[in-house]
Amino acid sequence: MSSVFNFTFVPWFRSVAPYIHKFRNQTFVVGIAGEAIAAGKLAHLAQDLALIQSMGVRVVLVHGFRPQVNEQLRAKGHAPRYSHGMRITDEVALDSAQEAAGQLRYEIEAAFSQGLPNTPMAGATVRVISGNFLTARPVGIVDGVDFQHSGLVRKVDATGIMRTLDMGALVLLSPFGFSPTGEAFNLTMEEVATSVAIAVKADKLMFLTEVPGIRVRPVDPAGDDNPIDTELPLAQAERLLHELPAPQQPTDTAFYLQHCVKACKAGVERSHIIPFAVDGAILLEIYMHDGIGTMVVDEKLESLREATADDVGGILQLIAPFEQDGTLVKRSRTEIERDIEGYTVIEHDGVIFGCAALYPYPEARTAEMAALTVSPQVQSQGDGERLLKRIEQRARSAGLDSIFVLTTRTMHWFIKRGFVQVDPDWLPEARKRHYNRDRRSQVLVKRLG
Repeated sequence: MSSVFNFTFVPWFRSVAPYIHKFRNQTFVVGIAGEAIAAGKLAHLAQDLALIQSMGVRVVLVHGFRPQVNEQLRAKGHAPRYSHGMRITDEVALDSAQEAAGQLRYEIEAAFSQGLPNTPMAGATVRVISGNFLTARPVGIVDGVDFQHSGLVRKVDATGIMRTLDMGALVLLSPFGFSPTGEAFNLTMEEVATSVAIAVKADKLMFLTEVPGIRVRPVDPAGDDNPIDTELPLAQAERLLHELPAPQQPTDTAFYLQHCVKACKAGVERSHIIPFAVDGAILLEIYMHDGIGTMVVDEKLESLREATADDVGGILQLIAPFEQDGTLVKRSRTEIERDIEGYTVIEHDGVIFGCAALYPYPEARTAEMAALTVSPQVQSQGDGERLLKRIEQRARSAGLDSIFVLTTRTMHWFIKRGFVQVDPDWLPEARKRHYNRDRRSQVLVKRLG
């Protein structure tokens, strides 16, 4: 095994392991657009969901069938009809939907029965269980349009779904529901997935869609080519919805966003819009720090806070590579434990991705900011700036007039943020005694207004 592989695999696995641990026994509702299946993505999606389930995640899968129903309608010489972003389901459309759903459920169950080919999990089939877990009601007549057999979710049998998940099975739901009198209604995948996620108190709602995600912020002319925002706070998502026209088709920005917002407001912590065009998109979204799609979240997952004794290990792990290459002065565990109250950290899902320390010199009305570190995985996303601002706030609260840094490699970063270079003799007497002239660190100071 090559050493290159070792150096890539080991850091990757260490970065993924906390998420594997975190998501064990959590419940994910995954809505897959029918377009993904029509595009030939089912086999890989089934493998990825089987992997996720093997790592302890409880999965409810809701499939869409928009293109499949339209194909059935065309075969019958019948044109699909839509209004208000929903299908108008007449008798022919209802028959087509039932035929498409039956075929898709067969294909999905077959895909999960294959296990993971050419892997040690090749014989590990996933038990897929479907059922009449949904009660529906008619959409009725809206603005003079009779939606006929199109319906809305009236009730979700959350207890039945959870019992099935407790058995170790994957729950598969088609966008169909039945009234108490046995009448069938054609539902939408998006509404079913959202209603189920809310009812079972899911930890995640994920839409695997034909759109890459959502972009709110303007394109950065300096070269930010990311087409989407990977994290969208709920309040911002709601504001965006109010500004957008009512969605008419899945590619409209508000189409999936409206369901993500509804789920988050009802208690689902995270809702995701993920592109099915990217192979492994679900795995990338779940097990990578920033994911690949847009996540709507009820509160900022990335927590900027003061450090505690429980953070010492995470800080040591974060700064170790920078100490080894000489960017930072080496600090022992004892030193960090002693000074932990002066540290500020950025934490995401229990993992520390950034830190900085404040060492005050009250007699000189200044303080040193040290150990400013941001993980290479998340650099260039503004976390260094956030840490700097928090350190400045802490220094102001302590009644200090300035902060200073000692650096050998990042002088220009600090200068761009209002620091000016001074002679090392400027340092407070207590700090000057420990200044290592062999290291030749530049001293930079920022006045606090």
